[in-house]
Formats: sequence, structure tokens, C-alpha cells
Amino acid sequence: MKRAVSISIGSSKRDKAVEVTLLGEQVRIERIGTDGDMKKAAELFRELDGQVDAFGVGGADLGIMVDTTFYPLRPVWKMIKDVKNTPVVDGAGLKNTLEYRIAEALEAEIGDYLNQVGRRAFVTTGSDRWGMASSFVKAGYECVFGDLMFGLGIGIPFRNLETVRKFAAVIAPIVGYLPFEWIYPTGEKQEQRIPKWGKYYQWASVIAGDCHYVRRHMPDHLNGKVIATNTTTEHDVELFKKAGVKYLLTATPVLEGRSFGTNMMEAALIAVSGKKRPLTHEELNEMLNELNIRPQIRELN
Repeated sequence: MKRAVSISIGSSKRDKAVEVTLLGEQVRIERIGTDGDMKKAAELFRELDGQVDAFGVGGADLGIMVDTTFYPLRPVWKMIKDVKNTPVVDGAGLKNTLEYRIAEALEAEIGDYLNQVGRRAFVTTGSDRWGMASSFVKAGYECVFGDLMFGLGIGIPFRNLETVRKFAAVIAPIVGYLPFEWIYPTGEKQEQRIPKWGKYYQWASVIAGDCHYVRRHMPDHLNGKVIATNTTTEHDVELFKKAGVKYLLTATPVLEGRSFGTNMMEAALIAVSGKKRPLTHEELNEMLNELNIRPQIRELN
């Protein structure tokens, strides 16, 4: 059996392991959270190196891919510095394949509903989810990008991707040296919810982005809204349902009640491929098409 392991600096409460068959290969997909402890994560990467078929870096990114420019996050690279034998990915490959298909998937599944409520997307961070952000722009949505809100706590919206690109060019090289917990919730902080930026949540018909960001500042009521995200647990789904969310789209498949992160699914595809290296954009697209993996949508209310 193949084994793909996501070592995450996120909460261990979100840990999960499943066994699935992909392209005739059985693979165990496993998430191990370290509750914000990057040293513990580094130890796990070192201990399991060469013992598993592929690693995913969870709860963090190795860098930010803004269009064709990559900005490394150096504190995260320190976690994997001792990995010599097992390929490591952070999900960027799937973010820039599956997430480009999100607006198209919404149109195919709930186009009539969007005709009623309008096509307005509040994307939590366009710089971190360039593929997702691009999909909404390409589909003609009116967009608000919350990079300043969710990244720096400043309530100024961006309204086009060129502004997001310029912002990233200025701030990302600096952010790349900062402690990761300064820019993204880790450990128990991922479980906290502080309602904020409510007028943008209410303005949008679709709220899109990293699930931790979407949930962290969401208001109590999101009646009729569509959420497009990833890495949802059963608890997340119940929270969205209680808030009145109409539809929930996840970029990766739902396995035993939850959708795993793009890093986990990308690691699983590497394990199944047997190539022992990160897959190219073309290889990922080919495997996704062969497996018929595409964004999935559920009606919650």
C-alpha cells in the first residue's frame, strides 16, 4: 500500500486517515497535526523521511505563487530541511489546477441560482489562492480580494488582480522572513472565530478562500451564501449549515465526511504515480482528468 502523509502545523483536532484506491493503487492518506509546533513538525518530517511515498506540508505554504512569481516563506522551508528522500509538496500544484476550475464548476452546478443572487465573490486572499481568484475574474464576477483584511487586519478591499499582484510584489518578499504564525493562524488559533469584515461577507454571493480564513471572521448568519473552499471537517460543514449557507463547494473530493487539503491530495497523487518527485502541471491535469477529480458541491440548506 502506498502512503501519503500530511504533516501540519494546524490543530491535531483535524487529524484524519483514510484508505482509498486511485488508478488501481491503494493509498493511505493521513494527516498529522502538531498544534502550531514547527519543531515537532520538523522532527516528524525527519523521522518519516524515506518511510512514506510522499509528504504534504499542511497548515502552511512553502511560498506564495502569484501568477508566475514564487515568493518563498523561509520559516516553513526550515521544517523540511532534513528531508532527503521523500518528495514534499504544499498543494500549490493543485491550487493552480483544480482551483482554476471552481467558477466553472459553480456555473455548471448552480448557474440558475447564481442568476438569481448575482455573481459577486469575496476572496479572502487573492495572492495565496491565485488560481481560485483568477477563476472568478475570468468568469466575469465582481470581486473583492481581502488580502489586506486577512493578512494585515486592514479593512481596505482590493477590487482587481493587478492590485493584488502589485501588493504581493511589495509585501511578499518581507513576509517571507517573518515568523509564520504572524501571518496565518496555527494550532488552536485555527479554532477561534472572531466575526469581522461582515459587510463584505454579506455583499458577496460567493465567499471563497482558505477555510481557516473563511471561518475565522465569518458572521453568525450567511443565509443563502455559497462558500468555495477546501479542507473542511464535519464540524466546518455543520458551522456553515447552521449559519444558513446554501451551497458548499470544495476543490478536492470529500472522503469519509471531509475534504483534505490540496497538499494532502497532491501528495496522494505523487504516491500513486510512483514518480518519487513532484508532478508537473501537465501530469497533475492528466491524473485529475483520468480520476475525474473535480470540485464538488453540496447543498446545505
